[in-house]
Amino acid sequence: MLLEIYDPKAAPRPIGIDLGTTNSIVARMRDDEPVVIVDCNQAWLVPSVVHFDDRGVAIVGEDAQRLGSLDPVNTFASVKRLMGRGADDAETKRLGTYAFVAPANGENANTVRFRARDRVVTPVEVSAEILKKLKQMAVDELQRVGGAVITVPAYFDDAQRQATKDAAKLAGLEVLRLLNEPTAAAVAYGLEKKQNGLFAVYDLGGGTFDITILRLDDGVFEVKSTGGDSQLGGDDMDRAVAEKLLTALLGHEAQLATASVEVKRFALDAARRIKHGLTDANEVEVELPEGKGTFRLSRADLDALIRPIVEKTGVACRRALRDAGVQPKELDGVILVGGSTRVPLVRTYVRELFGKDPLADIDPEKVVALGAAIQAHQLAGEGPKDEILLLDVLPLSLGIETMGGVAEKVLPRNTTIPTGARQIFTTYADNQTGFVVHVVQGERELAADCRSLANFTLKGIPPMPAGMARLEVTFTVDADGLLKVAAKELTTGIEQTVEVKPSYGLSEEEVEAMLMAALDHGEEDLEARRLIEERVEAERVIIATTKALTIDADLLEASEREHIETALKELAEAIRGKSATVIHARIEMLDQATKPWAGRRMDRAVARAIAGKNVESIESDVAAAKGVDEHVLEHQRAREAD
Repeated sequence: MLLEIYDPKAAPRPIGIDLGTTNSIVARMRDDEPVVIVDCNQAWLVPSVVHFDDRGVAIVGEDAQRLGSLDPVNTFASVKRLMGRGADDAETKRLGTYAFVAPANGENANTVRFRARDRVVTPVEVSAEILKKLKQMAVDELQRVGGAVITVPAYFDDAQRQATKDAAKLAGLEVLRLLNEPTAAAVAYGLEKKQNGLFAVYDLGGGTFDITILRLDDGVFEVKSTGGDSQLGGDDMDRAVAEKLLTALLGHEAQLATASVEVKRFALDAARRIKHGLTDANEVEVELPEGKGTFRLSRADLDALIRPIVEKTGVACRRALRDAGVQPKELDGVILVGGSTRVPLVRTYVRELFGKDPLADIDPEKVVALGAAIQAHQLAGEGPKDEILLLDVLPLSLGIETMGGVAEKVLPRNTTIPTGARQIFTTYADNQTGFVVHVVQGERELAADCRSLANFTLKGIPPMPAGMARLEVTFTVDADGLLKVAAKELTTGIEQTVEVKPSYGLSEEEVEAMLMAALDHGEEDLEARRLIEERVEAERVIIATTKALTIDADLLEASEREHIETALKELAEAIRGKSATVIHARIEMLDQATKPWAGRRMDRAVARAIAGKNVESIESDVAAAKGVDEHVLEHQRAREAD
């Protein structure tokens, strides 16, 4: 056996970390090849389990897993599914055997907390303990550890990504990048096999599912589309088996939710062993406690229990293919990632879904960590600068709420990241001195149907007539998929920037519903948006016309006022209706009724503007006005270019 010589003067070495739901792995580069790091027992898989002993000390990995059956209340597993989630989320209450704690005064009500002995901990703190364990394994082998690339599910939203970065910070790790798990797998596979083409990466782990369609082309990894479910994985299979086992144990139909903590932990642990055993065997038997005999499950029984779970992945796969504009037959391969892809039914389903045998010659459990190590090596400047180019995408659209509750998309889903975009908005009412910027995420046309991410207010705008203020909103998404929003009033230069940190993440129902509802309700959403936009415009026109009737009433001819007031009344009635077409037509009628009068008002305004001025001063005013117009046009052109 050869030993690697350690140079005490060598720079800290970068590492790649797969922070998994069930197991976690740390990897690094050795002789230009990615390898996993092992502990003193030559084990490379670290169970993502943390136990807090009676001194409050955290025990991580296999030892914690063994203590779980003896002390389940103080042992935490699968916390990745709780990262970035709210305390009142239905999924939160369904998972694990934890004693949840209500937030104290001043604490964020949208953060999960549970009791461990005499302390209260969060999923971020538990994840930090797992990351500390992985970092220590790396230190034991490398002596000095540098930055880390940590992988996350492609469908993790801002809250879940930020929670992961917070956990790394608590563990004392510098995060070089958060890398999407399917992309990391493609990096490892693409560089290992030196193979180009169009691939699907099917990533089914313990608690999350991702599907990514990407093209590999000589080191360029271009993601065409991504999809998935951040609350779907092997844990759901375990629960299905556990409930079957509980029924046998208790002698009646049983649910995990109503079982005691000890029984629940036994059932989940036994279910996981059964699932693993049925990967190779046709039948597995486990002994039930308290002399209640044995429980047998065949592979056919397992398939029947988990088929609905596996078929859920097909919905996201078909959507990702459609988004990428790709037919299954056009794919050059399907790469399997995640421990749950070892389940025979999963491989059979993938083969049927895509019409080809999946690729799994690199260990599905190692491949993500290996890809992360390769990327960390490059980001730390230790690899060729042009070896890898990653072009990832946004999983869901980002935008802001405009007048009337419309969701204006600034960055559509499947936009390549890192990215940025700008749009210019204006005021609705006279003398408005502030803008409320409401940032939303989702595919629906109305903000109320999307996910709210953040609210902030840009204050201090001087009073101006409606439509005169110019608010430039800039969205920037970094390589980690984290969003920053800036708002600037162009005439004054007043600006505010906010890093969007939502208080909790998306549930599986919300993620699926966001995209499916956008398809199911597409036409009615567009009609609802059009109705709102026409109502907003009609109200603006009514306010402006009513104001003008007061200021310039003397310019009206006798018959004109009657026509205008009739048109105003009909427009007000149309606003109360539900037809955008009728409202638009009434606006046009009012416009026609006011045209001659509007011309006379313009003549008066011009006469007042030039009264008492010579030609030179008028030319100077025109030049200044032109400069303002060019300034606005410049920002409009920049927005269109983006």
